[in-house]
Amino acid sequence: MSEPHFSVDVAVVGGCGHVGLPLGLVLADRGLDVTLFDVSGAAVDEVNAGSLPFDEPGAASVLGRVLEAGRLRATTDPSSVGEAEVVVVVIGTPIDEHLNPDLNAVQLAITEIAESLVDGQLFVLRSTVYPGVTAMVERLMIRLGVAVDVAFCPERIAESRAMTELTEFPQIVAARTRRASDRATKFFHTLTHDVVYLEPEEAELAKLFTNAWRYIKFATANQLYMMANDFGLDYERIRSAVTYNYPRAADLPGAGFAAGPCLFKDTMQLAAFNNNNFQLGQASVNTNEGLPLYLVARLERRYDLSEMTVGILGMSFKAESDDIRSSLSYKLKRILAFKAERVLTHDPHVSVDPALLPLEQVLSESDLLIVGAPHVMYRDLETDLPVVDIWNVRERGVQV
Repeated sequence: MSEPHFSVDVAVVGGCGHVGLPLGLVLADRGLDVTLFDVSGAAVDEVNAGSLPFDEPGAASVLGRVLEAGRLRATTDPSSVGEAEVVVVVIGTPIDEHLNPDLNAVQLAITEIAESLVDGQLFVLRSTVYPGVTAMVERLMIRLGVAVDVAFCPERIAESRAMTELTEFPQIVAARTRRASDRATKFFHTLTHDVVYLEPEEAELAKLFTNAWRYIKFATANQLYMMANDFGLDYERIRSAVTYNYPRAADLPGAGFAAGPCLFKDTMQLAAFNNNNFQLGQASVNTNEGLPLYLVARLERRYDLSEMTVGILGMSFKAESDDIRSSLSYKLKRILAFKAERVLTHDPHVSVDPALLPLEQVLSESDLLIVGAPHVMYRDLETDLPVVDIWNVRERGVQV
C-alpha cells in the first residue's frame, strides 16, 4: 500500500477563530502550507483579503506575510480538509442551558468534514474538551472507517498573547499509540521542542484543571476584595503590601471581572465530570458571577441610582481586547438597566455593539462611571465624575 500524498501540510478546522487563526498564522510563518477551514464566510473573506476578524497583537503583519508567500488560504469548503496531512480541530466546546457540557459540538464538527477525511492523516483535537471526548473521537473514526492517527493536544494560549505564547509555552501531546504520539510531536516541533506527554484523559483534565485553577484564584481575589471593601478598607493597598518582595503571595491577583469564553465554562465542565461535586469551583462561580450584583448593591447604599445616568467604561471581557463573549460588563449593564435611570456604554476596541457611544458623550451625560474593562486609555482619563474602579486601573477610584 503506497503512502498517501497530501498537497497541504495542515488544515485547521475552526481556522478563522481566536484559537485557530493564530495557530495557522504561526505555522504558515514557519514554512508550512496551511488551509483554514471555517463555517463563517465573512471571517474567511476577511482573512483572504488580509484583514483580521478580531484584534490579536502581532497577527496582522504575519497574515500579510504568509498570504503574500502563498502559504495560507481560508475557505468554507470542507473538502479542503482532505488535502492536508494534519487536521487540527479547534472549535468551541460550549456548555448548555443546564451548565452541562455540550458533547455534540465536536461530533457535529467531525461529521461535517467526515467525507473529506482520508486514511493516513494525523487528526489533532485541540479544543478544550470534556474528559472522554478524545476516546469518543477515536471510536467515531472507527465507525467512519477512516484510518487516522488521533492525538489530543490542548491549546494553552491567552487572547492578545497568542502570537508569542504559541512558541514560548510547552505543548502537551497525548495519544493512545506511539505512532500518533510521534507524529504529533514532530508536528508541534514546528512551534517548540518543549513537549510534555500525557495520556489523553490526563491531558483533558490538565486543561480543565488549568482553567478552573485560574477561575478559583480570581474568585479568591474577588472575595477578599469584597471582605476588605465591606469594612471600608482598600484591597489593592493590602494586596500590594502582601505581594511586595514576598514570593509566597506573588500570585495573588487583583480584583476584577473574571469572564470570557473559557474559565466559567471549563469550571462547569469539571463539575459535571465529577458528578456535580466541585464545591470550590461552584463557590467560585457564585463569587465571580455575583460581583456585578455586589457592586450595584453597594452603590445603592450610597446613591439613588433611579435618578442617575451610569456610564460603563469597557465592555470587552478583558483589557485591550475586542472580545465581548461572556463579558460581565454586559451583566452589569442588565442589572443597571433595571436600577438606574439610564445606562451608557463605551469601549475603544469593541466594534460589534451598536449601542456603544463616543467617550465624550458618556462623560458628558453620565452622573457616575464604572470601569467595566481596564483598558489603558481609562488610566489617565480626566473627569470630575465619581469613578468606581474595582480593577484599580486608575488607582483613585471611589469606594463602594
